Amino acid sequence: MNSVNGFFDPPEPHRVPPGKYPLWDEALALVNRDLAATLPDRKPLRLQGVPSYDEDEDEYVCVALANGEWHGNFMDPDSAYDPALALEAVTDAAQETVAECLWQAWPVCGEHKFGMHAREADGRLSWWCAGNGLPGGPAHIRAAVGGLDGLPHPYRPERKRRRAG
Repeated sequence: MNSVNGFFDPPEPHRVPPGKYPLWDEALALVNRDLAATLPDRKPLRLQGVPSYDEDEDEYVCVALANGEWHGNFMDPDSAYDPALALEAVTDAAQETVAECLWQAWPVCGEHKFGMHAREADGRLSWWCAGNGLPGGPAHIRAAVGGLDGLPHPYRPERKRRRAG
């Protein structure tokens, strides 16, 4: 892999084919449900591989936007073999990529308008909101990861309503 200048070319990132890492694929499907529910104009996230410089090492894998842009650390390869660890790794990687590449908190609690973080609650990885610190607005679990599409949208009086007819 020598280039014209005599330096080694960096490994080229590539889309990871579906089925190569089944547990990461399943976890990404859940995260993409939440992405579609909260950022409907965005295309689904994808797994992206970056070959190692060392031929004896496996590729490094991250979560990328549909265009291949990503940010953050690669996922721990051991997480590809445990469902709970896979979901945690993919969720963290997806949140890092979305927040840093799009410059916005994601996902955002529909009730408090704060960014949420993934935490375990009742044995499930869930989106946790810190609340607003006021009475009636304490910290809470909003939904399990993958469950944001089933939540009712909050009432927003400032939003214009369409008229029928």
